[in-house]
Amino acid sequence: MRRTIRIAVGLEYDGTAYTGWQSQRSGPSVQSLVEAALSPVAAEPVSLICAGRTDAGVHALGQVAHFDTQAHRTARGWVLGANTTLPNDINLAWARPVPQHFHARYTAEARTYRYYVFNRPVRSALAARAAAWIRQPLDHERMMSATSALLGAHDFSAFRAAASQGHSSIRNLESLSVERRGDFVLIEVTANAFLQHMVRNIAGLLIAIGQGEKDPGWARTVLDSKDRAQGGPTAAAEGLYLWVVRYPSAFGLPTPRSVMIPGLP
Repeated sequence: MRRTIRIAVGLEYDGTAYTGWQSQRSGPSVQSLVEAALSPVAAEPVSLICAGRTDAGVHALGQVAHFDTQAHRTARGWVLGANTTLPNDINLAWARPVPQHFHARYTAEARTYRYYVFNRPVRSALAARAAAWIRQPLDHERMMSATSALLGAHDFSAFRAAASQGHSSIRNLESLSVERRGDFVLIEVTANAFLQHMVRNIAGLLIAIGQGEKDPGWARTVLDSKDRAQGGPTAAAEGLYLWVVRYPSAFGLPTPRSVMIPGLP
């Protein structure tokens, strides 16, 4: 009997056409398509566990997943075999054998998301699928001044989805930044883990502050309230990217290479 091995894979995808990462009956998902592409390569059913379950319309540059298999293939064999049948908007970037104690979700040290806002009065044809569009001018310095209130370990109940079922809402934000790049405003956030819709709810709050609808101090007020109803609207999905997942260096996993995403700076 052949030994079961664990394989980690890195994934890039444009989430526009999908119901999200997780397999669902309501429509095509990234998970179901990648499993369907890997299973023939393995000559057996493949079941993936990912680092972060992205929502419908959310993109990824650095998603990581793992699966167990008795099939022994080269890294090149896994990548090319899967990419041959995957649609153009989903791609395996790499594959590596990992120890059995590796877990894409539970051994991750931190996750970084980026949220791109295209900020000018006229929409962009090139950035339409790649970034959220906000017509009103955004004051990125005003947005940045609100970020310090959210740094560190807090109860982020006010930033979780109303229907979220997680047992604990305590998360540790390592960093949160806002910068302007021409017509784009980029929000980048790193934490040990995120609640459902947490990044989009943080982005929605910062956008409201950048538009002048709320003062920067509102961030602390919302956080302390622990009440989702006190926060701003959830930002649109199309601007959000799972950018990179950080693991202990002992696993030797690649980090995502810089990729020119059409329409983004």
